[in-house]
Amino acid sequence: MADTKRQQSILIVDDEFIVRTSLSKWFAQDGYKTAAAEDAIHALKMMDAGPWDVIILDIKMPGMDGLELLKKLREIDTSAQIIMATAFASVESAVQALKDGAFDYVTKPIDPDHLSHLVSNAIRQKMLSNENTLLHQHISETAVSSEIVGESPQMARVLDLSMTVAKTDTTVMIRGESGTGKELIARTIHANSARRYFPIIPVNCGAVSESLLESELFGHERGAFTSAQYRRKGKFEMADGGTIFLDEIGTISQKMQVELLRVIEAKQFMRVGGSETVHSDFRVICATNRNLEAAIADGSFREDLYYRLNVFSISVPPLRERRVDIPQLAQFFMHKYAAVMNKNVSEITPDTMDILMRYDWPGNVRELENVIERAMVLAVSTSIRTCDMPFQTVPKKEGPADRTLNAVERVHIEEMLKQNNWNISRTAEVLAIDRVTLYNKIEKYGLKKP
Repeated sequence: MADTKRQQSILIVDDEFIVRTSLSKWFAQDGYKTAAAEDAIHALKMMDAGPWDVIILDIKMPGMDGLELLKKLREIDTSAQIIMATAFASVESAVQALKDGAFDYVTKPIDPDHLSHLVSNAIRQKMLSNENTLLHQHISETAVSSEIVGESPQMARVLDLSMTVAKTDTTVMIRGESGTGKELIARTIHANSARRYFPIIPVNCGAVSESLLESELFGHERGAFTSAQYRRKGKFEMADGGTIFLDEIGTISQKMQVELLRVIEAKQFMRVGGSETVHSDFRVICATNRNLEAAIADGSFREDLYYRLNVFSISVPPLRERRVDIPQLAQFFMHKYAAVMNKNVSEITPDTMDILMRYDWPGNVRELENVIERAMVLAVSTSIRTCDMPFQTVPKKEGPADRTLNAVERVHIEEMLKQNNWNISRTAEVLAIDRVTLYNKIEKYGLKKP
């Protein structure tokens, strides 16, 4: 503990010789670096010998008093924690000092144990402040997501648009097929915005029922429904100061669309079962893989909500339209899972890369990641080989003799199940449907696991 304290420094500013010497000796014995100044002029000169973690400053001194000196010290070093020392008769001055930026104050005669406690707290506060500053710097330096991989003109355009809109508070709609990385784009926009020090709160609107979605978004009061045993904050409330990401926005009901429009416009709402209005300052980014214009035409999506959400639109291209990015993405996922699995796999053979380049990737980047992860599990050498792939050849198959929609759907679902080793959750994710729907279709088409 003494080693830690020796890293800290204290400057004592007091016109009384006995106070300066006794406090200097006290804190030096406790392992601190100490120095003393008898007035404001000497204290200002001592600032060049700093920086000082803590400054103990007397209010009543000849010439420039402690309150005036406090303001000058704060201009020189905003990180120094300043503790004011005052007589009983001038407590009001000490309170004023707190308003001017002092950490705390002590009254004379000084209790060394109490002052020592204040110094410890002041140093702890400074360390937390420094850590917070470093964290902010780290967030700023890593704002552009390292997982946005690709050098194609299409992705360069997406990233360009993301950086442009990130500087504003504009509502953004991200469009694209399932698995293209829409949430990653949303996180990149948030990470490069003024809201980056506050959270981004994701909500998968298609994953929960309407009644649960209402509670998820707005929160609920205790007793609002049978299982509501305590008050719960909703996602909008949690996103205060930050961003709420509404994924699969095209799946919400008409009733929820009305409520959502009201909340987005007013930035206020009530929890389920509550009567208190909750205010929240959030930014909205939403995503969809559906044709919302067609949904407006058939009446399933409100036109006014569409225009409120579609202020700035970003379309993420499917992987088949940016095949030039496939090698870089595949390498990225290979290195990612090599680290996770602690495997010495460092390359993808040319034959294997050729397979990856010729495949159409209906599940897009998510499907590519799944394929590379599976290949990494199977890999027994330092390379990913064709035998590690879930598919060996990828020429387009001749369509079934039966060209009805059901027949085509059956073939596609069966193929996705095979590619994902009959992992229902993963296949449903690739197909952009829920597991219940997938189970129903498996039963409907009589599909069986080999």
